[in-house]
Amino acid sequence: MNEIESLVERWSNFYLLTSAAAATLIGLLFVVITLGAERRRQGDAAKIPLYLTPTVIYFAHVLFLGALLTFPNHTRITATLCVCLAGVVGLLYSGTTLIGGDKKSFVEPRDRIPYAIFPFGAYGLFVLGGVLLLHNPQTGLTLVAVGMLSLLAIAIRNSWAIAIDIVSRPPRATG
Repeated sequence: MNEIESLVERWSNFYLLTSAAAATLIGLLFVVITLGAERRRQGDAAKIPLYLTPTVIYFAHVLFLGALLTFPNHTRITATLCVCLAGVVGLLYSGTTLIGGDKKSFVEPRDRIPYAIFPFGAYGLFVLGGVLLLHNPQTGLTLVAVGMLSLLAIAIRNSWAIAIDIVSRPPRATG
């Protein structure tokens, strides 16, 4: 067993726990959205890619990165590539959201903080942690773990905001 394999194995419970949490919370988010469909107002469909999609993507990144890191027989290079690739994809996604290149318009400008700025920092931790895996694997894996927990916390916060927004509305009038 090489050095990176033994280190990743020591982290395996963490990766499994965070991946399971992310998968469960994705499911709960879909339940909330389904139950809240009757409270949807006109124009709410435009908010889905703006608020819901990033939250699902943050949960999915935690899920997939945890799964990637539990693959057996990782070398420093393969672990670095997995982590850095996840980080770069996330940086591109949250960076696009941050600068508005996708023409998104947040209802409140301060919404960019939890939906773009904080995730950008978490994805930056992935890239930094991935690079450090080559030189100092324990520190690299610790930074990756901090990034994963950060994304999980951000996604939980965003999910809560979505749930509060949905339940604070009266149901649509039927008729």
